[in-house]
Amino acid sequence: MSEVLAGRRSQLRARSAPAGAGAIVVSRPANVRYLAGPVPAGAALLLGPEGDDVLLAHRDPTVDPVGPPPSGPRWPGPGVPEESGLRTAVLEAGEDPAVAAVRMAATAGVTSLAVEEHHLTVTRHRKLAAAAPGALLTDLDRAVERQRLVKDEEEIAALRGAAEITDRALGELLESILVGRTERHLALELERRLVDHGADGPAFPTSVATGGNSGLAGHRPTDRRVEEGDFLTVRLGASFRGYRCQIGRTFVIGTTPADWQIELYEVVFAAQRAAREALVPGAELRAVDRAARDVITAAGHGTALGPVTGYGVGLEIGEDPRLSPAAMGRLGPCVPVTVEPGVHLPGRGGVRIDDTLVVRPPADGGPELLTITTKELLAL
Repeated sequence: MSEVLAGRRSQLRARSAPAGAGAIVVSRPANVRYLAGPVPAGAALLLGPEGDDVLLAHRDPTVDPVGPPPSGPRWPGPGVPEESGLRTAVLEAGEDPAVAAVRMAATAGVTSLAVEEHHLTVTRHRKLAAAAPGALLTDLDRAVERQRLVKDEEEIAALRGAAEITDRALGELLESILVGRTERHLALELERRLVDHGADGPAFPTSVATGGNSGLAGHRPTDRRVEEGDFLTVRLGASFRGYRCQIGRTFVIGTTPADWQIELYEVVFAAQRAAREALVPGAELRAVDRAARDVITAAGHGTALGPVTGYGVGLEIGEDPRLSPAAMGRLGPCVPVTVEPGVHLPGRGGVRIDDTLVVRPPADGGPELLTITTKELLAL
């Protein structure tokens, strides 16, 4: 893994060299994780011009310096190369790792530093400038996010693991009695099951919605109880080795769905299938969105569709690319995305169907579906 991480840092350094950056300071947590592996919270990464890279962070409070070595990854002492091959600098409490990284570069004579301006507040940016008054601060301009777009097979394997855990947790819930239980209780149970099956934790706050709440994107679970005849929408995902997936499914509580429920479900299902089939390398991002949006609009529910049909996933939920009407660019192979159209009818409820897939060329079988729980409209 250290060779992979070193390769990522070298690639970033090569891309930034033409812009004149003498060194790079990475402060956005997901980007630090991508380039350095698991690190303490709040760490910053300094990439030197000659590959002399340093990870700066506060000492991990879980590590007892006088006790026996803990199990699992251990935050090393200052100057000691860790698993990622980096030198490390352990900071005093209260010291900002990004500011310390800029100061270290300036002390080494670096006169030009690229920083992640999109992640910095104005106040923090001023502190960075004050730490190196003779250096020019330039914008790294989301270079790490662009590099993260295409996943290697090790990253995709972690996403598969997250999806397997998520499918197991959801499958077990469907085998239990649901009527009379609250949205909040079901969401907590799902998150417990994710951890029981090996997840680091939930990829995002689990959403369980019933009745009139069903189909709402990002619905926060309430104390409403599941009732016969309800639509039940569930959205969850596991984080596994830092990588996150997403699944969303809709079910009916009872024995026979109502005609309007069947009709609405079939519309969303057709829209989701159309978008999934459009996931080919070279496809325009907005064309994938349009594939789903056209189906829902033709059924008379165009105003009920959200602003995006899906987005990238990896170390975060909601990475680039965005599948939306205004999105620019095209899909590439080995880019994992969600496809998640939904329709909510105020006062009645709605349907959401979310999957995580990896874009693959037709010669390789087309898009790889990671979340495999059935999309049949089950009556539970």
